[in-house]
Amino acid sequence: MKQKTTISIVVAAMLAAGSAMAQEKPKLAFVVNAASDFWKLAEAGVKAAQAELPEYELQFRYPSQGTAALQNALMDDLVAAGTDAIMISSVDPKTSTDAFNRIAAQVPLFTTDSDAPNSDRIAYLGSSNTLAGVQAGEIALAALPDGAVCMGFVGFLGADNAIERIAGFRQAVEGSGIELIDVRGDDVDFARARSNVDDVLVANPDVNCMVGFYSYNPPKIYEALQAAGKLGEITVIAFDEDPITLGAVREGSFAGTVVQDPYQWGYQGMHLMADYLEGDTSGVPADGLIIVPTKVIDQSNVDAFEAELKARIGG
Repeated sequence: MKQKTTISIVVAAMLAAGSAMAQEKPKLAFVVNAASDFWKLAEAGVKAAQAELPEYELQFRYPSQGTAALQNALMDDLVAAGTDAIMISSVDPKTSTDAFNRIAAQVPLFTTDSDAPNSDRIAYLGSSNTLAGVQAGEIALAALPDGAVCMGFVGFLGADNAIERIAGFRQAVEGSGIELIDVRGDDVDFARARSNVDDVLVANPDVNCMVGFYSYNPPKIYEALQAAGKLGEITVIAFDEDPITLGAVREGSFAGTVVQDPYQWGYQGMHLMADYLEGDTSGVPADGLIIVPTKVIDQSNVDAFEAELKARIGG
């Protein structure tokens, strides 16, 4: 009986030790700005990185709503739960600097998609949103050589990625006769994103060009134009790779779309944070900016691009 008791104690100790070792895995978190299909590619990138980083526990987290308060509360929860490093797409960097600095004082903090350059984040990994905006303007210039009256649509008007894309677009079309007269925000409320387009169609009949600056805006533009019987009458310039957007580019309803590479944000971001925790800071440039290039998708390359996407997310 004594021998069995001793064996039981040893086995229990081994199980407890194994459990403790499993809990000691460093945790890395990728926090997005809102629930959107756009982030599926980033999630696939994190999953690919997990296969190469078995000694880490990688997390992909959505806030319950797309607000800075809930996003910051989620980061607090992650730190309290023992997360060792965080990468985040900031909803509103201007009002979140203090919250970001509080997190950055506890764990290494990185940004993606929408930067918070005035915070103590270590580095930004993502697109140059200004250059992406310029590319969108170049699509407009090619499609509208005689000029146009454009209306823009976006999620968070105050987010750096929105501000920079809009500025880049205006920079590209300056002096061309193409004018972006206004940009309507929707705070990632999909119903509001659609109603914004419907309202413009009624109130601004002179608008003959629309720009969807966030991934879900072009599909909402497509829905509204289709319902109004105006597909093909209004030139649409898009961002990102929603399936509806790619289908519209293929059929010629949209002039083109500027795509980012969120898969690489997730994949490279996890490796960047793991290296940093291990003392390797060589991946952090002096200016703190790691730019993943964007590219223009039109009818000539949409099929090849869509095949690449499907391969990355397993169909």
